[in-house]
Amino acid sequence: MTPTDANFSRVPGLRYFAGLVAGLARLLSVLLVWLIASAGAQAAEPAQEFVLPEIPNAQAIRLPADFNQVDYYLITVDVGNKVWDNFGHTALRVVDRNSNSDLVFNWGLFDASVGNVTFASNFFRGILDYQLGVSPPAWEFGRYEREQRTVWQDRLNLTTAQKATLYRRLAWNLREENIVYSYQYFFDNCTTRVRDYLDEAVGGRLREQSRAQTQRSFRDEVLSHYATVPPIALSLDILMNSRIDRPMTRWESMFLPATLRDRLLEFPSDVFDGAQRRPLLDDAEVLLEFTPPAPGPQAYPLLGAVLGGAVVFLFLGLRRIPLSSFSSQPGFTLRAPALSYRLLGAVAVLFALLGGILGLIMSVAWRESAHLDLHHNLNLLLFWPTDLLGLAYALRWLVFGRACPVGAGKLAFIKAYLLLHLLGALAYVAAALTGLAGQNVVSLLLFVVPAMLGCILVLWNAAFSGIRHIRFT
Repeated sequence: MTPTDANFSRVPGLRYFAGLVAGLARLLSVLLVWLIASAGAQAAEPAQEFVLPEIPNAQAIRLPADFNQVDYYLITVDVGNKVWDNFGHTALRVVDRNSNSDLVFNWGLFDASVGNVTFASNFFRGILDYQLGVSPPAWEFGRYEREQRTVWQDRLNLTTAQKATLYRRLAWNLREENIVYSYQYFFDNCTTRVRDYLDEAVGGRLREQSRAQTQRSFRDEVLSHYATVPPIALSLDILMNSRIDRPMTRWESMFLPATLRDRLLEFPSDVFDGAQRRPLLDDAEVLLEFTPPAPGPQAYPLLGAVLGGAVVFLFLGLRRIPLSSFSSQPGFTLRAPALSYRLLGAVAVLFALLGGILGLIMSVAWRESAHLDLHHNLNLLLFWPTDLLGLAYALRWLVFGRACPVGAGKLAFIKAYLLLHLLGALAYVAAALTGLAGQNVVSLLLFVVPAMLGCILVLWNAAFSGIRHIRFT
């Protein structure tokens, strides 16, 4: 009795494999074209300028008797050590000696009583209802002292007419129908509210004189401000698309509290001291001073070093298996399997979780979220929700330290999936290098893609052992 070679490479299996690869490749090409077309359409959209609504019944707003007794202060709060305060904060302080009042206007409040799950779900879908809160300075600054965040206070030099304009806008904002607003992290937040109201007070000069482009993009600022929490910086860099890669104007850059303060320190007011025009901000004070959080290690180089080192080690451990008996299989395996396959399992767990979770978020967000910055993301060519299914195999390598035995049909499907992933990664590299999608993915190209390609090749060659059915005749 001899084994028949026909049973080792049956034609129907090859046809199934080829058909599967062709079908998946067509899906990949459709996805690539869709991603690039969507990205181009979004990038072509003109920026929409926010215009403050008119104040109905403005004449009915009761103004202070003497605006010389009213002072406005810009309150700037440094970044904190929590995910939600990494950009800092801005507020307005209004001191009215006519009524002996001293209040801080803060546009950074939100209702957390709905629960963490509901709040997170609403945030993901783009339902962000923030609101104006008014509180005494002691309460407001006490919170920042507990959070150990530096607070700067600068007096605003405004004319009587400008003070009246700002007062009316604040009174309008205190009306019940205007207290709550739809928060947008780049374009309508606690800082842009103050910026827009001050611009209205100075007759639009601030916006008009801030149309020049800067050298920085929104992505630059996101990565810079989340440098203290590298996993968040890396995740946001992957999750956000080409919309955040265009250079900001000076006006747009003032969504950041520190940048708004810096710009206003340079901006001339309409108040004169003799023949000398005074700056818009004056009498700077440091109300609270603390050391800001220190940046953590750079996520991409660290991830690249860990993944790259592991994949290189696995490549060096590849060895060919000779066909020496009926039970053996020609192909490749890994030297020191107890160690190598567990290392492969650890790398595969990381890729499955990273790719699966981020791919799932991007896929669902494209359909369900109002955050346009999460749509049409080129990184979907790398990170697939279905990668989560690979956790089962990754854990088997990690626990048992050997290749996973699978049947011929399943092995054909796995190899088709790996081949499609390889094609997706190569298409990603081509789209990125040619600039077709207009998305900044340099860090991913340098530190993640090489390790991913290497891991795919190791998985293809040595991760699975086909179960052979031998027929004797």
